[in-house]
Amino acid sequence: MATYLITGTNRGIGKELCKQVHSKGNQVIAVCRQSDGELESLGISVETRVDITSEKDVAGLVNRLQGVKLDVLINNAGIVKRTSNYLDDLDFDSIRQQFEVNAMGTLRLTHALLPLIESGGKIAIITSRMGSIDDNTSGGSYGYRMSKVAVSMAGKSLSVDLKPQGIYVAILHPGLVSTRMTNFTGISPEESAKNLLARIDELNLENTGTFWHAKGEVLPW
Repeated sequence: MATYLITGTNRGIGKELCKQVHSKGNQVIAVCRQSDGELESLGISVETRVDITSEKDVAGLVNRLQGVKLDVLINNAGIVKRTSNYLDDLDFDSIRQQFEVNAMGTLRLTHALLPLIESGGKIAIITSRMGSIDDNTSGGSYGYRMSKVAVSMAGKSLSVDLKPQGIYVAILHPGLVSTRMTNFTGISPEESAKNLLARIDELNLENTGTFWHAKGEVLPW
């Protein structure tokens, strides 16, 4: 039995990841700002009121997890703001907030949890194909795109720095998934979660630091 810690678990992909990991007999620690009845009913450990942009919240989580050893950390928490999409209507506070959550928050939490991850452990960062510079042919979405480029770069650096310790990092695009974030357009969270977990299962010394589509395609940076 492996122990997974998953962030952003109160809806969408995060909640489905919890369901599928738990159904395979693994221990799940679900981290979110606010839980709900469905998440609580899964029979997993739920850590609520954790804002990954808050040093205090992250430190409190680490303190509560003393003695726990993590096999897999899945950084799924993220936000998108529609107010920074277009060049003629930029909202710099919105752009900054997306950086704080999507990039800084992910790095903050990962750094804090590293002492709990031993050799053979895995870290997954759920980023987005919208953070691919080469794949950007439509422009716009400044805050979201820029924050996802940043977190993908963090994942790549982590893969290099942690490789000598035997900790491997996957940088993953979940696909266009039907959630509130996408106005319920795309594939089901069930399909996305299944594909993401398959990529995490395949993560090893040779492919650490790869930017994958959840279906297995290696994506351009």
